Amino acid sequence: MTAHTLLTEVGSDLSRFPNAAAFASWLGLCPDNRISGGKILSVATRKVKNRVAIALRMAAQSLHRSQSYLGQYFRRMRTRLGTPAAITAAAHKLARILYHLITTRQRFQEGTFAEMEQRARNRQVCRLAKQAANFGFQLAPIGSVP
Repeated sequence: MTAHTLLTEVGSDLSRFPNAAAFASWLGLCPDNRISGGKILSVATRKVKNRVAIALRMAAQSLHRSQSYLGQYFRRMRTRLGTPAAITAAAHKLARILYHLITTRQRFQEGTFAEMEQRARNRQVCRLAKQAANFGFQLAPIGSVP
């Protein structure tokens, strides 16, 4: 349904957007830093009534239980930022992915996300090892335990 909404609202030609950031900004999925006199007044996203942005937010919200890299990304952002901001962040990532797929006319490659998922897992293991070392413990893989 999201792809249908994207194609009906924007079409398959995204040449009017110079890059993925401009596309995400047009959708209202980027922070709008309002600065006056060097002081940051607001960092909230712009209020945009856009059917594509709504569809992407709904798609992002459905990542809650997904076991993919995007699901892990959503859950990390939800822990760090809270649910509303995590939905916006995941919708922003989905918009950038869709922009890339449409403009380059390449197929979706799950392998790219598998690599990112593996890197995220390695970072998590390193973080856990450091935490265990701080408490005087040492992590060992399950397969090596006698």
